[in-house]
Amino acid sequence: MAGLLKGKVALVAGATRGAGRGIAVELGAAGATVYVTGRSTRERRSEYDRPETIEDTADLVTAAGGHGIAVPTDHLDPDRVRALVDRIADEQGRLDVLVNDIWGGELLFAWDTPVWEHDLDKGLRLLRLAVETHAITLHHALPLLLRRPGGLVVEMTDGTAEYNRDTYRNSFFYDLAKSSVLRMGFSLGHELGPRGATAVALTPGWLRSEIMLETFGVTEDTWRDALERVPHFCISETPHYVGRAVTALAADPDVARWNGKSLSSGGLAQVYGFTDLDGSRPDSWRYIVEVQDADKPADATGYR
Repeated sequence: MAGLLKGKVALVAGATRGAGRGIAVELGAAGATVYVTGRSTRERRSEYDRPETIEDTADLVTAAGGHGIAVPTDHLDPDRVRALVDRIADEQGRLDVLVNDIWGGELLFAWDTPVWEHDLDKGLRLLRLAVETHAITLHHALPLLLRRPGGLVVEMTDGTAEYNRDTYRNSFFYDLAKSSVLRMGFSLGHELGPRGATAVALTPGWLRSEIMLETFGVTEDTWRDALERVPHFCISETPHYVGRAVTALAADPDVARWNGKSLSSGGLAQVYGFTDLDGSRPDSWRYIVEVQDADKPADATGYR
């Protein structure tokens, strides 16, 4: 996809690590100018207290062939978000792709804990980080995106609309957050479609993010060592895979066919033909339904 997005401007909100970083880098590899935002910088870490920074992401974007620009931004602060968008307007005069990947909730939800037992402050903080930030960013960024026809908005979530409709996702607060973002993609489709833009909700599969790899005590090079302990991890994918999904959407002249839809990296790979870094095409959500949730032995044959 090298050069396909040359001249295009993207904002990846929440690009410090994980899917956001993978998306930013792949947009850069296609030649885009990519503004990357988050709260973790080389001068100041967020409450995650992790080493990844938005400056590192911007450097990776540039190294991949694009132009990465790091802008420290707390997306719960409307004034900071307004200033971010004003800067993009002043420097570029356009915004072609907005990826809302703001999350920040790993430390805030408790697995399989009912709402009355869950820490309320943490649950409400999760909803603010995962839902309110998206709304604030959309409010300020969409007028710039709509200046030119053909803009794309990608709302990043966990799970497809079909899967999340029938499946309880970890806790009340996590379930509500991810379902809300799915609905954002649908609602935005109605608001943006008639105005010449496209909105989708997009989910990766089982993501080999920095945090996930660290949790399992492996690296990207040794991730298969985790299969003995977590067999279904065999279907996992790198953050670059969903990054290539976003890039394929952004480069598609007929992207409006997806407007308002819930999409997955694995599903889009079957349509556009891109692969993960190892050349495979993991179809994680089909695997989760047909193998993992069906209590079958872990076996990714036919699913990647």
